[in-house]
Amino acid sequence: MDQMLRGRGSRAVSFEIVTHPTLGLPPRSLHAGYPDGAARLRANRARLAARALEVAVDEDPTLRTRHDDAALRNLLLDAEVFVDRLALCVAGNDPNGLRAFADQTATVYRRRLVPMDDVVRLLEAMRAGARGVLSADEMVPAEAAIDEAIAVFRWYRRLAGDARKRNRILAALYRGA
Repeated sequence: MDQMLRGRGSRAVSFEIVTHPTLGLPPRSLHAGYPDGAARLRANRARLAARALEVAVDEDPTLRTRHDDAALRNLLLDAEVFVDRLALCVAGNDPNGLRAFADQTATVYRRRLVPMDDVVRLLEAMRAGARGVLSADEMVPAEAAIDEAIAVFRWYRRLAGDARKRNRILAALYRGA
């Protein structure tokens, strides 16, 4: 084994510095950031999610007409999961958790026919709600995480064509009608 870890003319690999190559990086510490702020976010998860959806609907009243009650309930449940992911980002002082989750869930919103703009509005409303729960120092990683998640959803928005109104004639041609 020692021979495999040595290259030609080099020293042995020190496993004190490098994690095991097949296991990847060690898990992120959830105490590196603000675990108390994350606990407050988790405790107020349902209230924050409901308020974020209310603010998003107030900002864009067509959201209620474009989505039925079941879709709005799904968005409410999604907002609760977003709050959980935001709490992980605040606890670990790392915006990667919410960004990766946004990247993984964008296709689910595509399948549910939810425009990315609606999800961006929901995240912006969540930012406003989180300000009432977190201190100014705790808002720094929260805002960074929300900004990165919004950037991911805007990128998927560009791919899916949400940025412009669809031409009805072209849509009919693509459908084959």
